[in-house]
Amino acid sequence: MRKSAIIGLITIAICVGVLFSLNADTSNYSTFSEAAKDSREFHVVGNWEKEKGMYYDAQKDANHFAFHMKDAKGAVNKVVYNGAKPQDFERSEKLVLIGEMKNDTFYASKILMKCPSKYNDDLVEVKQDGQVKQYK
Repeated sequence: MRKSAIIGLITIAICVGVLFSLNADTSNYSTFSEAAKDSREFHVVGNWEKEKGMYYDAQKDANHFAFHMKDAKGAVNKVVYNGAKPQDFERSEKLVLIGEMKNDTFYASKILMKCPSKYNDDLVEVKQDGQVKQYK
């Protein structure tokens, strides 16, 4: 075989390897039961369980927000977010939580909210310090 053909095959093999490694790092939406099986970070999508309420007392601890969420499979779990309660949380239609499950409680590091709008269906990201920005 020619030298150029060997170099071409090696280049193709490297490209395929890179594509497979990139695909392994992507995350899909999971459920609470899937998150409970592994200690890595998951994206769980669902809705806030309004009947179970929420806990947030800014005077006691402004960086502790807890509520219950129902995931796509219908499982309801307690969620704890170590940050300020997101502005307009009560109006959100859908939530995407990024975090991990520990002892039947989901600890969220980020909360993405889909807020109702007659003009757009954008997600917003809530930072740990309570700031809200558009999520791309």
